[in-house]
Amino acid sequence: MMMLVCLDLGSRSLEAVREAGRFGISVLGEAQRAAAEMFATKSAQEVKWASVAWRDRLGVPIIDGSLARVVCELAEAIPGGDHVIVTGEVLEVETEDDPGEPLIYHGGLFRRLDTEQG
Repeated sequence: MMMLVCLDLGSRSLEAVREAGRFGISVLGEAQRAAAEMFATKSAQEVKWASVAWRDRLGVPIIDGSLARVVCELAEAIPGGDHVIVTGEVLEVETEDDPGEPLIYHGGLFRRLDTEQG
């Protein structure tokens, strides 16, 4: 199983992923909107991680209480305009028994996934 993320060329996260050779994905829910907004800023990594409860999983920080957590081994970093497309082989997946709805970023806002069919 593989995952991909797209990281800004100037992001500190890209630098950290390249150094570690691994990355983590924490799927946040509505209750974690403040954490999502904090991680969307250009604040220092230390400030971001100090604002949430987290733990180390296979050498990668993941956010406690997130709906799902995925840890990946870096496979490729592919240039893509002003971003880098980072692919990784999934090493571990954790989910909650009743995870709830994920928080989505769309149209410049954090939102819940709309499950209404119209």
